Amino acid sequence: MNKTVTGLVLTYNGERWLRECLKSLDFCDRLLVVDSQSTDKTTAIAEECGAEVVVRPWPGPVKQFEFALAQIDSDWIVSLDQDEMLTDELRSSIRAAINKDEDVAGYYTPRSSFYFNRFMKHSGWYPDYLLRVFRNGRMNVTASGAHYHFEPIGKTHRLSGDILHYPYNSFFEHMEKINYYAEEGAKALREKGRKGGFVRALAHAKIRFFKLYLLKLGFLDGLAGLCNALAGFYYTFQKYIRIEEKGDWGR
Repeated sequence: MNKTVTGLVLTYNGERWLRECLKSLDFCDRLLVVDSQSTDKTTAIAEECGAEVVVRPWPGPVKQFEFALAQIDSDWIVSLDQDEMLTDELRSSIRAAINKDEDVAGYYTPRSSFYFNRFMKHSGWYPDYLLRVFRNGRMNVTASGAHYHFEPIGKTHRLSGDILHYPYNSFFEHMEKINYYAEEGAKALREKGRKGGFVRALAHAKIRFFKLYLLKLGFLDGLAGLCNALAGFYYTFQKYIRIEEKGDWGR
């Protein structure tokens, strides 16, 4: 029996890579884009690529995915971020796996991310297995801070071939995202009753740098690995120092 597949992408001002993203999903029976009120050409590009577009204010990752999944009735779902695309090898792996119809909830796929001047092969960035191919109704969405996760309901396997990921356009954009992620991370830690302060922030930041640059072999990624480890230090320091931040400064 042929299984139906929906390609799902949540978007917000994602015009830079969206065309390539959706093109890599063109084997799907349906393309669904749920957009969070983009102000660029995102929705126009999605429609040009044959996607069905639903515009909806951003309520957070869990609620947005729950809304999107409720609109899907296909057997399988392949979910990508707007700055990701499937390699030809992974496309073939996905189609073969779905046609095989194994008794699994879904498949984990490796992701290769581009940073500064290369696709990172160390630094904790690769292979970065993610559940992005799953049966409809066999996955739960969770979130930790600003990051979402797909949790399978049942056993899983792994596929060959990479998702190519372009998370940042520049160091400026990386710093902007670090600011957002650090704030969301601090909120999550605060809600769990974790403590912050300078000493804890510095200690956790040093550990983060050591882990990324040495334990995760970031030094083998050259200058990109060093920049990433320093960014990890800064992010972690900001996250922990903000836990006990009290309102606006000087007031």
